[in-house]
Amino acid sequence: MKILIIGGVAAGAKAAAKARRELPDAEIDLYTDDTHISYSSCGLPYYIEGNFEDYRLLLVRSPKEFEDDNVHIHLKHRVVKIIPESKQVLIQDLNSQKAFLVDYDKLIIATGARPVLPNIKNINLPSVFTLRKIEDGIAIKEKALKSKHATIVGAGYIGMELLEAFVRQNLHVTVCEYSPQIMNFFDEDMSKLIEEQLKSISNGRFELYTSELVTELSGDTSGVNSVKTGSGREFSTDLVVICAGAIPNVEIAKDAGIELGITGAISVNEKMETNIKDIYACGDCVESNLIVSNTKVWAPLGANANKEGRTAAINACGGNDVFAGVLGSAVTRCLNLTMSMTGLTEKKAKILGYTPVSVTVTKNDKVGYMPDVNNITLKLIADAKSGQILGAQAVGSGDADKRINALTAALLAKMSVEELYKNDLTYAPPYSPTIDPLLNAAQLLADKIKPKE
Repeated sequence: MKILIIGGVAAGAKAAAKARRELPDAEIDLYTDDTHISYSSCGLPYYIEGNFEDYRLLLVRSPKEFEDDNVHIHLKHRVVKIIPESKQVLIQDLNSQKAFLVDYDKLIIATGARPVLPNIKNINLPSVFTLRKIEDGIAIKEKALKSKHATIVGAGYIGMELLEAFVRQNLHVTVCEYSPQIMNFFDEDMSKLIEEQLKSISNGRFELYTSELVTELSGDTSGVNSVKTGSGREFSTDLVVICAGAIPNVEIAKDAGIELGITGAISVNEKMETNIKDIYACGDCVESNLIVSNTKVWAPLGANANKEGRTAAINACGGNDVFAGVLGSAVTRCLNLTMSMTGLTEKKAKILGYTPVSVTVTKNDKVGYMPDVNNITLKLIADAKSGQILGAQAVGSGDADKRINALTAALLAKMSVEELYKNDLTYAPPYSPTIDPLLNAAQLLADKIKPKE
C-alpha cells in the first residue's frame, strides 16, 4: 500500500501519524512546500507577543521523528498536478526546480488555506506581512521589536490576537476593519460590545477603525512607512500585517476533477472521501457539515483539522471512521477579553429559515466576593418554534469560554432550552455564582419561548 499525503501542519501531519499506526507496513510519503512539517500555527501570535522566546516550542514533530517511524517527509516539494486516471501526482522540488511523477494507491489532500491579499496599492512593500507559517511569525516578531507602530488590516481572530501581541510588545497599534464591526463572525450586538470593551481599556495604546478600507501603502526599499484609507485617513507606520481572512487551497484538486462545495472548499463526505475513488481530503481545504443546521460551512480551525486528518487516514487505510461535522466553536483572547462562540448566530439562523429568539445576560463569572471575579456577557439563541438551542456567544474578562464549552455538549445532543436549564452544572464560589450565567440565560430564554396562557 502506497499512501501519499499532500500538505502537513495539522491535518496532513495527523494523517501521516495515524496512517502509520493503522498500517505498520504501508509506504507513506508526505510532500509539502513548507519548511516545517508539524507545528502549532495558532501559537504564532503568542510567540510574537513574547510569551516564549524559542519558536521551536511551536514545533510538534520533526521530520526526523516521522522518518524514525518510516514516514518519508519531503519538505519544499510542491504538488503541481494530480492525475487520478493513472493514480499519480506531479511534484516539483522547489530547491532544484526539477519535476517528477509519484504513484499512489491512496491520496490524502491536506493543502490547507492561504491568506487573502486585498487590492491595496503597494501591498508587496517590505515589512508588509501575512501570518500563516513559522517564518512569518519570526519575521513579524523581529520587525516588531525594532518598531514603534504597527498596522493591522482586518479585525478577525488573528487581527485581535496580534493587537494583543503588539500592545504587549509596547507598540502603538492601528486596526483597520473594512466591515462595520470588528469580529463580525459574532452578532452585531456582541461585536459592538467587544469593540466598546476594548476601547475602554485602550488608554491611548491603540485605535480601532471600522468601515475603514485600506487603499494604499507607501514606503521604499527599506519598508512600508505610511497607510492611506478610503475615508482619507493617513498615518505613519513601521509594519503592516494583513489579516483579511483566508481562502482554501483547492486549485490542484479542482483541476483534477475533484468537486468543490458551496463554500468553495473541497466537498467530502463523513469519511473524508472526495468524489474520486481513493482520494481523501481534510483540514483547511475542505468544507464541513455544521451539525446544528445540517448545512455546509468552511471552518478552518486546528482542532477540526486534526480530527479530519485522523478520519481520512483511518479510511484510507481500509478502516471505517466517521467525522460527523463541526459546531462552529471558536475562542480567542485580546488583552484579557475573551470572545467565544458556538453554533449559529442569530443572523445566520434567520438566513437558514429558523425563527430565532435570544436573551443576553451580563453576570459575574463567580461569586461576587471572590477576589478574581469578573463579568461575562452571554447571548443564548434558540428556535422559537421547537425550543431547540441553536447557538451562543460569550464575551468578557471572566470565564466566558467555560460557558461556551458547556453549551457545545447541549448542541450536540440537540437539547431544548428547557432541557439545558435542568442541567446540573457544578458550583463553588471560586468557579461560578449559585446559579451559573448559562442556566440563568436558559431560564430567561425558556420563559421567553413559552406560549402565553
